[in-house]
Amino acid sequence: MALAYTKLPADTFETLQINAGVIAKAFDTSTGALNTSDIIGATTGGIQINCTPNFSDWGENVDNCANNTLQLKVLEDWTVTASGSFVSMSAASAEILVGAGDLTAASGKIAPRAELEDSDFRDLWFVGDYGNRTGNGGYIAVKLINALSTGGWQLKTEKNQKGQFSFEFTGHYDLEDETRTPPFEVYVKAGS
Repeated sequence: MALAYTKLPADTFETLQINAGVIAKAFDTSTGALNTSDIIGATTGGIQINCTPNFSDWGENVDNCANNTLQLKVLEDWTVTASGSFVSMSAASAEILVGAGDLTAASGKIAPRAELEDSDFRDLWFVGDYGNRTGNGGYIAVKLINALSTGGWQLKTEKNQKGQFSFEFTGHYDLEDETRTPPFEVYVKAGS
């Protein structure tokens, strides 16, 4: 008897996300254009994107009501993070990683602050190659809205190795957004 289910979807090799991708300050989804000056830094070990829904179950602990009843499941919010490690670092990138801090460009000094400012929150992008390696490839992109560095400033050094700057960015809701738009968008664009 032949193995009837040891198969791949017909479009497998046109729908693979390939390579590590980048974390950038801007990305144009209409053209797929990425300006290399917007890339925050080179990474190592890949990038982890997590967009996790947080649910409440209003039927939980109610007598005679089953847990996970679909009419009583409520999506409360989303936790959205991007994490990994940079192996390159500019002063401007260091300011982003500090989160609540100000860069003095002439000296390269980043002075941490005790309070957050609106300018500490910025949209950031993960952008990775998608699909066929020949021709005009597509992209998978995740926009982290109102992202803030929540992993702090971290530097790990090792003999005969490159320094690594661990990062974690978290997307944030905005109180001025009455629709409570989740702090992320996902784009999957096939190439030609």
